[in-house]
Parts: sequence; C-alpha cells; structure tokens
Amino acid sequence: MKKRYFTSLLVVFVVLDWALTFWQHYHLPLDGDLAAIVLPAPWYAPVLHDPFGWAVLTKNAVYSATNRFFAHATMSLYWKTVPRLLQHFMSPISSLYAAAALFATATQAGLTLGLAAYVRRASGAGRPGYWLVAALLGPLFQTASRLYEQLGVTDHAITYTFFYAWPLLLVLGLFWPFFAAACGGQPLRLPWWRVLLLLALMVVIAFNGPLAGATVAIVLLGVGLRWLWGLRHPSQRAAWLSNQALGLLFGLGLLTLYSLYIGRNNNENDYSHTLGELYQLLPLGIARLVAMQVGLPVLLALVLANSLLVRRLVPGTPGRERVRRLLGWVAAAAAAYLLLLPLGGYRAYRPYLLRYDTFLPVTLGLLFAYGLSAYYLLVHLRGRGRGTYALVVGLFTGYFIVSDLVFRLPFDNGCERWALDELARAPGPEVQLTLDCTVMAWGPITTTEQSERNAAMLEYWGVTPGRKLYFQR
Repeated sequence: MKKRYFTSLLVVFVVLDWALTFWQHYHLPLDGDLAAIVLPAPWYAPVLHDPFGWAVLTKNAVYSATNRFFAHATMSLYWKTVPRLLQHFMSPISSLYAAAALFATATQAGLTLGLAAYVRRASGAGRPGYWLVAALLGPLFQTASRLYEQLGVTDHAITYTFFYAWPLLLVLGLFWPFFAAACGGQPLRLPWWRVLLLLALMVVIAFNGPLAGATVAIVLLGVGLRWLWGLRHPSQRAAWLSNQALGLLFGLGLLTLYSLYIGRNNNENDYSHTLGELYQLLPLGIARLVAMQVGLPVLLALVLANSLLVRRLVPGTPGRERVRRLLGWVAAAAAAYLLLLPLGGYRAYRPYLLRYDTFLPVTLGLLFAYGLSAYYLLVHLRGRGRGTYALVVGLFTGYFIVSDLVFRLPFDNGCERWALDELARAPGPEVQLTLDCTVMAWGPITTTEQSERNAAMLEYWGVTPGRKLYFQR
C-alpha cells in the first residue's frame, strides 16, 4: 500500500513538472523562422518537393535544408493543423501559444519517459523505480532559469524544438528494441510489422537534419566496434546482434551516410572557416559552456562521483558491470560527438560551435548516465550510505527545481500578444504597430515587405480578417 502511494506521489510530481513547462512555454514569444518554414518561404520549398535529395545526387543542386525534409514537413503539418483545432476552445491568438506549449511539453514528457525507460531496462527497475527515475530527471529540464543556456532541451524558439529535441526523441524510439535486446542478452528477433515500422522510422530520422544523423552515426560506430570485438573474441560476442539486427543497423548506416552526404549541399552552411580553425574553436566552446553557469559542472561532478561510488561501494551487486559499461559508453559517445562537431561547419550565431542546442545529444547522454547511476546507488547502497546519498540527490534535485520554478518570465509574450491584437483590430491592409517588440521575428520589422510571410500566416490562422501587412516605428 505504501509503495502504491509513493508511486502516485511520484507521478503527481512529474505531471506538475510538465504543467510548469507548459505554462512557461505558453508565455514565450513566437520565433522568426516559424512562418518561413510552415508556409513555406520560396527558399524552403525545394526540400518539400525533393524529400530525399535526388537533385543533389543527380544535379549537384544546392538549396536550403537538403536533408531536413521530415523536420520541415512535420512542422508545417503541425502548425497548419493544431492551432486551428485549438480555436474550437480558445481565441486564435491564444491558440498559437497553446500549440507551441503543447508540442514543447509533449517533447519534454517523451524524453523524460523515454530516458526513464532506458534506465529501467538497464537497471531492472520496477514500476516505482521507473517513476522515481522520471522524478529525478524531470527537474533537470530547464526552461526559464539561467541554466537553460547550458542544459536547455526544449528550445525557447519552438522551431528549434522541432529540429533538435524532437528528432532525438525519435532516435530514442528507434534504438529501443536494440537496447532492450542487448540488456536481455537475447538475439533481436522482431515480427515483420515491427521491422517495417523501424524501417519507416529510420527514413524519418535520416532526413530530419544533421543532429539526429550525427547521433545515430556515433551509436552505430559504437555498435560496429562491439561487433568487431566479438569477431576477434567469439566467447564475448554480443548475443543480441542477430542477422536481423545487423541488417537493420547496416541499412540505417547507409541512410545516415547518404543523408549526411546530401546535407553538404545545404546553402545555409557556412564554410568561411577552415576545419583547422573550427577545431581550434572547439576547446574554447567547451570551456565557455561549462563555465557559463553552475548547473553543468555540478551535473558532471555528480555523474563522475556516481561512477566512482558504483565501482567502490556496491561490489558484487546485480547489474553492476552493465551499469559501469553503459557509463563508459556514454562518456566515449560524448567525446566522439564533440570531436566530430566541427565537421558540421560554422554558424555566426554559434561563434564557438558549442551551444546548448548543439550540445543536446551530450546533455541527454548525461541525463541518462545520471538517472542510471543515481537510481542504482539508491537501490543498492545500504545503511547510512544510502541516507547520505539520498540527501545529496535531494539537494541536487531541489536546486534544479528552485532554479526553474519561474511563473513570470522576464522575456514573455505579453508585448507580442498586444501587438497581434492591435493588428487584428486595426482597419486597412497596412498597419503601423505602436509597440516595438518582436512580432514573429528575430528583430523589429521596419518595412511592410518584411512582414509579408507573417501576414500570410496570420491570415491562415484566422488571427487577422484578411492579410494585413505591418511595420514598427
């Protein structure tokens, strides 16, 4: 009975954390890339007409987002459908912010539960353990605190949640059957319908942008090394790597390589820096990210401390060696990802290559490592050691809760809402807004020409009666 109540409390805690996330994202402004991708703008149209980049392969074509078809298609479908559905319950303006908040919250919830599922499978946790892991991980997702610039997962700009966090959630789903088979030590044997679903998911992920592709490539590199080790040492062969698993992973590798190849013809890439110059920027980018706030250093320190405690304080416990191996694989994968990051080119808005968004695969790896090691220690430590460790974890979790417990955001969408309402009520096809905040843009809109795509989008959503161009003083 007590265990059931404890589980219920954990579920309530996790749901309240998601409710706070929804509230915070509901009060964020819309970003400047939204309308251009959803409509789409002329420079994004080619990728929607050439999903798999045949023009790149056959004609060496160069255009925007060459290997990001599903990111663009998903975002376009969502934003052309969900706000209008929500308008059955709320005003057109409110429906836009609710749609953004719903997607961001659903993505965060999926990542929380997905990582908890991985931890549960690796550690053998029961139902209460699953929700305990989710409760440990949930507060680490930061939205409104200063730690967002280090550990942000769901982006303040909803466009980039579609392009970064969402594809990585799909990656978790893709690798789940392989991970479960590896933890169970049984050959992967899936029914035909699950194989078809996996193949479809592989295609979606491969053409969802370079972040998911790079993450998949790192995982496949690790699997390949493990397979080669098994060839050289047959007694240590990974049982889960059946012919079916090898065939699926080989196909995934081909898709990923092809996607990364056509991604080279994305005209948004900036090759103004040589590869050597980019590698010189990388150490500074790592140092700046780590030193920016206290959140990331504390998380790194706790994961390292957990690794040492697992090694020294819980000898002979079930699953200990698996936990240690997984922590080692996470560290190796993070290092490999960072070393490959300069190959992705340069962006002026990421002058040192590394930012919370490009760091996201490492962030999720750290969350998994923390959840796995913390839960394992909470279960297997005994006596005062468990009590002391539980206090440390409680303080750590409490710090992240307090940091992100923000209900009044300093960068909220109040001004943008006012401007949209002013635009909706104003007569005439051209409107000069009285406020100078951003309105579906990265900066002030000073000419009506700059507002053409936003005006078309607002008309489609029913925010304005007809197309109304606007500008600001």
